[in-house]
Amino acid sequence: MVLFSEIELAYNDQQEYLISNDKGIERYLYNRPGQTGHIDIITGIRRCGKSTYMNQLSVSIKGDFSFFTFEDSRVFGFDVGDFPKLLQIMGTNKNAYFFDEIQNVEGWEVFIRNLHDQGKKVYITGSNASLLSFELGTRLTGRHLRFELFPFSYKEFLNFFKIEPSALTFQQFVEKGGFPEYLKYGSIETLQQLFRDILYRDIAVRYGVRNVKALIDIALFLISNVGKEYTLNRLKNSFNLGSANSVSEYVGWFEDSYLIFSVPQFSWSAKSMAVNPKKVYTIDTGFAMANSLSYMNDRGRLLENAVFLAFKRNGFSVNYFKKKRECDFVVFKSKQIEGAYQVCAELNFDNKSREIEGLLEALEFFDLQSGTILTLNQQDYFNISGKEIKVVPVWKWLIP
Repeated sequence: MVLFSEIELAYNDQQEYLISNDKGIERYLYNRPGQTGHIDIITGIRRCGKSTYMNQLSVSIKGDFSFFTFEDSRVFGFDVGDFPKLLQIMGTNKNAYFFDEIQNVEGWEVFIRNLHDQGKKVYITGSNASLLSFELGTRLTGRHLRFELFPFSYKEFLNFFKIEPSALTFQQFVEKGGFPEYLKYGSIETLQQLFRDILYRDIAVRYGVRNVKALIDIALFLISNVGKEYTLNRLKNSFNLGSANSVSEYVGWFEDSYLIFSVPQFSWSAKSMAVNPKKVYTIDTGFAMANSLSYMNDRGRLLENAVFLAFKRNGFSVNYFKKKRECDFVVFKSKQIEGAYQVCAELNFDNKSREIEGLLEALEFFDLQSGTILTLNQQDYFNISGKEIKVVPVWKWLIP
């Protein structure tokens, strides 16, 4: 519980900061929060810009609004019994209410539901997808819409630095990634501290993890092996853990915190998709480079990760395809196949047959007429067995 005076001081300082703070560059979400009758939930990894995005949303509000972040150290210990104090300080006549990192308060969903039932427009953010999903599903059914925010895309990266699209600026984007604070100040410790905060604060402390070393080792292993397959049993054996259930919990917590994404092998069978090896990708290529040495001489996998994130930002469901050959990505929207893609830094004599044959097999399987090979800076075209294959530089594909 927090004193009324402490909440009031924190609230007033936050309002002043919100008004004076730079609104930043315009952020892109493929579906955007709006003036609907729903509670709008914005989720995403720590430090990806959710608070700034809330600030941008506040500009569109007609009339008064209130903002409060629960990340403020002055309100540490805030509990559900403090919400009436906060509402008294905010006032009950606002056109909109913004709550940042509200999942830090156990039982928050009851307060939010009551505000919504009173006809108030509410926006909230959170850094834990599973926690929010569980609470929203049980307490706010039918009352909310959910939106995901990622670190800067390539287009946002260009806008941030006021530079033009090219192979060179795209390589810079892959190396630096899209976390706004890191791009602003250039300190690699920002991304390394973010990694530690997620593992210690969002996972180890929250879930009472005893074997923190194993937690860190597995997280480092996964973000160092983007684009590669993994299974729970292999991780269990590699890190000498007694049970695959422990590994499953770790991986689930990494995913909930937006640290990694697991991509299943495509199958018409849900059971097969569950048991087959999955591929791993991480939230940001600059974040991966800052926390792993494995990419010093291998930028191809980071290129693949950047493509994966582009699909995620645009709301696609992503699988990899593997029969006799392999195709990096088959993507879907509303359960309908939208395309098949291979990714390689350079298409050359050594890999041309493998990349083309894997793509052709996916095109045949899904009865698609054309597919795409994304490269760093090559452009070409093939017509093979009646199938069109376009070779396109990723940076041109991202900025059509």
